[in-house]
Amino acid sequence: MNVLLKSVKIVNAESKEFHLKKRDILIKNGVIEKIAPSIEPPSKTKVLSHKNMHVSVGWLDTGVSFGEPGYEERETITNGLKTAASSGFTDVILNPNSFPLPDSSSDIVFFKNAAKDHLTDLHPLGNLTTNGKGEDLAELFDMKNAGAVGFYDFKHAIANPNLLKIALQYAQNFDAIVFSFPLDQHIAGKGIVNEGIVSTRLGLKGIPAMAEELQVARDLFILEYTGGKLHIPTISTAHSVKLIAAAKKKGLNVTCSVAVHNLFFTDKVLEEFETDYKVLPPLRTNADTKELIKGVKNGTIDFVTSDHIPLNIERKNVEFDNADYGTIGLESSYGVLNQIFDTEETIEILTRGREHFGLEIPELKEGAKANLSLFEPEATYNFTTEHILSSSKNALFINQQLKGKVLGTLANNKMAVNF
Repeated sequence: MNVLLKSVKIVNAESKEFHLKKRDILIKNGVIEKIAPSIEPPSKTKVLSHKNMHVSVGWLDTGVSFGEPGYEERETITNGLKTAASSGFTDVILNPNSFPLPDSSSDIVFFKNAAKDHLTDLHPLGNLTTNGKGEDLAELFDMKNAGAVGFYDFKHAIANPNLLKIALQYAQNFDAIVFSFPLDQHIAGKGIVNEGIVSTRLGLKGIPAMAEELQVARDLFILEYTGGKLHIPTISTAHSVKLIAAAKKKGLNVTCSVAVHNLFFTDKVLEEFETDYKVLPPLRTNADTKELIKGVKNGTIDFVTSDHIPLNIERKNVEFDNADYGTIGLESSYGVLNQIFDTEETIEILTRGREHFGLEIPELKEGAKANLSLFEPEATYNFTTEHILSSSKNALFINQQLKGKVLGTLANNKMAVNF
């Protein structure tokens, strides 16, 4: 693949030489050969030029779900990775959200083989416990050797504190990350949305913020005792941010993420009774959203994830109480983030943190492998079903005004271009 990017604005705070400068970038056989103010295209080189085109190192999403195996009608690995590439992501971490659940090394090998020869690299998580039942640890060491980057019972809290203690102690032997979903199910009960004024007015059972915060506090207390690496995916409350900030100040090795929709929406949108707004953790209050945004800015929250969960229509086109949790979000993630944060902040958020999962950190310099995302940060548009590339269409950002468009990605000597 020989490509010349013409007059692109480089967004790369790591580079004092090129950051916020307009340059031509010549890529030969998947490697950045030259960066200069002007480059004449060699023969058999594809020239990419677009008004106000920006470039950064490739983006990472730490929490996506596809359907395969078991739920291919929701999303295959192939289409999921194509969607990720077109959405600007060159690396995605795959949730264990398929059937059967991945709790052995052979399951991880299946994902790695299915994702070969794609532009976007797939990094699978394995289940923390056998069959995700929360009783016995799965084959963590074997899965790590097969390529798993962490261990997670997807959207299921670790109810048994001793199990989390043992998992954190054991995983230290091979430098693995343990995920713990922040929800005390005993407190949450049959709740389905945020407990508050909106849930009371609508007559929907609520999940108190305390259900998340108790679990976070417990998990951090255990981490302080055991040591190890803990990742808390998709926090949603203001107090959770404060708990994690205090833990980091103590020097605990904890990371966390927030779903992009929890930065944008509050539980007020539930008044429409639209099931696409049924997500877990639930949409919270304006006060929570403000603290989450602040936490992303100051680094307390390490990652913003799309929390992309494709679901076939019969799982959503039902009464609100009976609908499944989840929304797709890869296609809209950049446009949402770029509306909340400025361009430099947005790119810093999308590119940070690979080292926590032991992933290769891309560089934007001559001689480096091309792992790049292309985007136009000023374009505004109304997000519609036409922008959805996923097989499933359960998107809660439909009809929202977004800012910034993804123009393409280049990685693994491959290219996906949207113009």
